[in-house]
Amino acid sequence: MFDADFILYSSDTLASKLKHRPGEERIGEALVFAESMDSLAALQQQGCQYALIGVPEDIGPQGNLGRPGSTTGWLAFLQQFINLQANQYFDGHGIICLGELRVMANTKDLSTDAYRTMCAQLDEQVHAIVKQVFAHNLVPIVIGGGHNNAYPIIKAASETFEMPLAVSNLDPHSDFRATEGRHSGNPFRYAHKDGYLARYTVAGLHEQKNNRDSLNQLLELEFPFYSIQKTHWQRTENFDQVLEDMARYLLHSGLPTGVELDLDVISQMPTSAITAAGLSIDDALYYVSQMATLPKCRYLHLAEAAPDANSPDEMRSVGQVLAELVSMFIKSRIKE
Repeated sequence: MFDADFILYSSDTLASKLKHRPGEERIGEALVFAESMDSLAALQQQGCQYALIGVPEDIGPQGNLGRPGSTTGWLAFLQQFINLQANQYFDGHGIICLGELRVMANTKDLSTDAYRTMCAQLDEQVHAIVKQVFAHNLVPIVIGGGHNNAYPIIKAASETFEMPLAVSNLDPHSDFRATEGRHSGNPFRYAHKDGYLARYTVAGLHEQKNNRDSLNQLLELEFPFYSIQKTHWQRTENFDQVLEDMARYLLHSGLPTGVELDLDVISQMPTSAITAAGLSIDDALYYVSQMATLPKCRYLHLAEAAPDANSPDEMRSVGQVLAELVSMFIKSRIKE
């Protein structure tokens, strides 16, 4: 049985997580909260630009035969982000801490088909929330859960702006597996098949972690991908130039763009498919900074973080990475 409710946050939600210090202001003290989804219009008129949304679920990864655990990334992020200093570089104003989609379902020991059926139901819930954010000209920043959530985000954006999207992804996996039922391994394949995704490009792709069919489909559609083998290990391609090429590919489409990042791409990051040899955190931050500056950038999606909730060190380190990625995204978009 699947059920999910979107829980709107208030200042009380974060109160116990904030660490106060006399004479200092934290990002969490500057965040704005919505009394209802209907209040988003007024908040946008007051100058809000971003909406933070948590999707703490692991249905999609399990539907992709991955391990559970991507329910914890959102909390790890919140605990670190709200306690960053608010200062002249980044003060946290203009950000709505909207809330989280709380999944209430028995997700243990189900069949693969059952997980995929639930994932399709989850798509509907995520789509409904994010579409309301897009409709009020806000930029959603979606954190937590599997990469399956890229599909409903792209769908919602495409429907709102009445055109398909051009999307970049930093990920060892192209997530372009067959349309065999919804899961975290095929959001972009479904988005393209359904007409919501017109351009797609991936960096950090691992040559041996993508099946032949996925790679053939990317080649056939002329969706450019860049492997970590070439940019970092053989160094036959320059990573900075790759990011320039990706940005140009998205920009020249004239379409709204989206920024996707799977935490799997970072070496040793606790995720649903941990990567021993991946990119650095610096590489991930630089990627986000470059894609965020595109003039029609409509969203940021950070997927697959899965720190152990019983490990304070993992929660802290993963939360810090997520907080830095979100901060970099917003700061890169601020006009000097």
